[in-house]
Amino acid sequence: MLIDLKIKNYALIEKLEMNPSPVLNIITGETGAGKSIMLGAIGLLLGNRADSKLLFKQEEKCVIEGVFDISSYNLQEVFAAEDLDFDNQCILRREISPSGKSRAFVNDTPVTLDVLRKIGDNLMDIHSQHDTLQLGDTSFQLNILDVYAGNTSLDIYAGNTSYLKAYNDVFRQYKKLESEYKRLEDQLAQSQKELDYHTFLLNELSDANLQAEEQESLEIELKQLENAEDIKLKLTQAVQSLSESEFNITAALKDTAYIIGQLAQFSPKYEELRTRTESCMIELADISGELEDADRNTEADPQRTVEVQERLNLIYTLQRKHQVQSIAELLTIQADLEEKVGSVLNLDAAIAQTQKAMEVAGKEVLEHAKVLSERRKSVFPHFEQELYSLLAELGMPNARIVIQHNTTSPTATGTDEISILFSANKGAQPQSLVKAASGGEFSRLMLSVKYMLADKTALPTIVFDEIDTGISGEVAVKVGKMMQQMAQKHQIIAISHLPQIAAQGNAHYFVYKEDREDRTISRVKRLNDEERVNEIAHMIAGANPSANAYQSAKELLSL
Repeated sequence: MLIDLKIKNYALIEKLEMNPSPVLNIITGETGAGKSIMLGAIGLLLGNRADSKLLFKQEEKCVIEGVFDISSYNLQEVFAAEDLDFDNQCILRREISPSGKSRAFVNDTPVTLDVLRKIGDNLMDIHSQHDTLQLGDTSFQLNILDVYAGNTSLDIYAGNTSYLKAYNDVFRQYKKLESEYKRLEDQLAQSQKELDYHTFLLNELSDANLQAEEQESLEIELKQLENAEDIKLKLTQAVQSLSESEFNITAALKDTAYIIGQLAQFSPKYEELRTRTESCMIELADISGELEDADRNTEADPQRTVEVQERLNLIYTLQRKHQVQSIAELLTIQADLEEKVGSVLNLDAAIAQTQKAMEVAGKEVLEHAKVLSERRKSVFPHFEQELYSLLAELGMPNARIVIQHNTTSPTATGTDEISILFSANKGAQPQSLVKAASGGEFSRLMLSVKYMLADKTALPTIVFDEIDTGISGEVAVKVGKMMQQMAQKHQIIAISHLPQIAAQGNAHYFVYKEDREDRTISRVKRLNDEERVNEIAHMIAGANPSANAYQSAKELLSL
């Protein structure tokens, strides 16, 4: 429950602090005094969007802080899921700077707005007129029935989770598999369009049997084959020049070495020169031998020339086709094509496997949906009867409630499509709430629903924002009594304009405006017994209540 609320520098509020009662708290005040502003501040504390234009003083930051006692609400797992330290007291804080920057904290730990909302959703339930309009939405109605049936609460028979979450888990898994199945089928369809072309390209490269280094060696070989006669002629000339001609180099070096050898006796230098000359003779002999081998092996080979030309033409054609410059790049393309062609063949197996898993998941979805549906339908009569009884107490004895049910294909909420049908008058055919219920009837319907769900939810604090719209008299007294009963298990904060409801509060807060020289500010005070009589008398009779109004106020408080 909320044990302390501080609001600083927000809208018309300069500074405000409340310590609500653990049971029923009533907030009253004149129109525009700031009751809705307080509700807006609480909304910010629970994660609503901030606007720096709402700062009381534009040069100072706004701070809203709420201290909650959560010792008996088993929220340890909620805090653990967000990696937050748990304590029996939880402090939520929201800060909005003049620049518009917003910061949020849970127990002094900075958090995102999403985390603040998740924690806040477990601490307070704010019911406003907007929620009353939501009652006409069928998905909202289905959620109400799930709460009423216990489908949203932890249950050992659902595997220590809720029946609704157990269904959601298998449904999400089914949708995930369905999405993967569709992706694979689309991929297969696209791949099959390209399969023939990719297979042709792959076969063309595979048949070429390309070798990584062959292009360079083939290009060298082709040059030699195309110039074989000229090469052989020059090799012959070179061999003759070295060793066969009348003035061959080898014979000249031999004579030179002999002559220098005769000088060796005169100086070591000449001996060195003779040795170097003989080394030249040996090197030239080797060169001559290799030239002779090359000469013998060099022959014009037209057939081999054609073979090399054809092989190179094939390589060049493939390179042009694939817009690359080397065999290495062609081999990379070949490997990629092999993967693409192979993946098409593997896709069939993947699709079959996914389809099988999807069928299994689909059966699980239907099984969980059946359990969920049976639990929902089992509470239809109880829900209708209890809601009827409450509406009768609230001045609608001729009301009729009928739950219309249809079975649909599985969705995120199951296979049930429901609509709560309503009629307020005898003999009238029940219709959808949007068509059949007036504003006041909507308010009473929503209050009755909240009352029915109060024992089935773990929300510590429920906030009602003028849920008494459209009612008066004895009905208002009964609404107040109903809130008082709800407050025995839940802390209730109710903003009201009816004296019958205000008189039911365990604590009564009065919101009022104070005019200063420079501006108007909003203040709140907790009323004592005498002040409560005065306020309720003013609510009954206006600015100048009569003695009868004061007496009526005392009578209401005595009830």
